[in-house]
Amino acid sequence: MHRRNRWFILASLAYAVVGSLLALLWSIDPRLVPGEAVRTHVHLMMLGFVGQMVFGVGLHALPRFSGYPLFSERLADAQIVLINGGLLIMAWGWLGSMPQLAHAGAGAAWLALICFAVNVVGTVRLRGPMG
Repeated sequence: MHRRNRWFILASLAYAVVGSLLALLWSIDPRLVPGEAVRTHVHLMMLGFVGQMVFGVGLHALPRFSGYPLFSERLADAQIVLINGGLLIMAWGWLGSMPQLAHAGAGAAWLALICFAVNVVGTVRLRGPMG
């Protein structure tokens, strides 16, 4: 497995731990967490945990299922930087009540999703028999 795909999976698990801890703290007493705790929790769990697990497994498995190499290693490398940077900036912005920062992070995360979509389509697009 490519090292980058392992990083997606490890990051996924880290976001699961942090996102669930945030929810736990908020459920004990909402005053323990500043800013937009619920919104931050949802994004840490969905983009961080679920999304990055899909990215790590998908970038490993889809080339094998399609019989073709990954369309672009560079896009995948850009994707891991964009999704992690964007998600951390987004969370910081919501917890710190800085919506402009959260919006900038959301834009970076969106670009990461575009990288993934282009890579998946480029890898599994319909082609003739391998030969």
